[in-house]
Amino acid sequence: MKLPRTYSLKEIAHLLSVDYVGDENFEITGFNEIHVVEEGDIVFVDHPKYYNVALTSKASVVLINKEVPCPEGKALLISEDPFSAFNKLSKTFNPFVSASAAISDSAIIGEGSVVQPNVFIGNNVRIGKNCLIHPNVTIYDNCVIGDDVTIHAGAIIGADAFYYKNRPTGYDKLISSGSVVIEDGVDIGALCTVDRGVTANTTIGKGTKMDNQVQVGHDTIIGENCLIAAQSGIAGCVVMGNNVTLWGQVGTNSGIYIGDGAVVLGQTGITKSIEGGKTYFGTPVEESRKKLKEIAGIRRILNERKKS
Repeated sequence: MKLPRTYSLKEIAHLLSVDYVGDENFEITGFNEIHVVEEGDIVFVDHPKYYNVALTSKASVVLINKEVPCPEGKALLISEDPFSAFNKLSKTFNPFVSASAAISDSAIIGEGSVVQPNVFIGNNVRIGKNCLIHPNVTIYDNCVIGDDVTIHAGAIIGADAFYYKNRPTGYDKLISSGSVVIEDGVDIGALCTVDRGVTANTTIGKGTKMDNQVQVGHDTIIGENCLIAAQSGIAGCVVMGNNVTLWGQVGTNSGIYIGDGAVVLGQTGITKSIEGGKTYFGTPVEESRKKLKEIAGIRRILNERKKS
């Protein structure tokens, strides 16, 4: 997430009530999660396993819970609880604003678009031209919908990321300050849910079609002209290429890549990144021809044992 202006290291340290390492005038322009972090951003890390990943990332500032040598060209913010400090950034720079109407006065709805009864459209939502939003759709704050998009009844666009830290007192939620971008020509089926990014955007690419009851997790990027069949669940931080087909009840692990033109058969569990241009099946996922040969081989062995 980009900040409304450039802040100094000293200003952010004062806001968070933490110590810092580096030039007090070091410039900060945003804050982001590790997978989308950019130069000028703050990233947080609170586990030794990920210290090196954060310290060598593109982030300019690392919010960390231990004093460590500061990499050249970077700065540090030292906090006993980086998770909570990161949440404070979200609360400060993207505070929740309650709705005062079913369709916010700040929402922009393009020419020719139709919004059916009982739709909720939040603050600063932008909807393009010639869209059709069916009854009981909910579109949270700051979401962006392109032209010629259809969203069927009961879909929810922009709910919070499923992201929690397990503490002795219970699960602590990482506040979502990102949004959802749905590009031109997308169809969203009934009762689909598309979660917003933690600090960036969840994106559904141009021309993609989603069947009913599909879940898309936070910060996932779905390419153009994909087909996603009913009851598929796409975890957070997945990157899906163009022209991918997921058949019914496919599920994925988080943080994986699905290559252009991949076809994934029904009820497959995509447990790892997969190449494009191939057909896949099974859990754990394998190329379908290989998997089916394995199944046939197992059946042959079992039949031979029965005969013997």
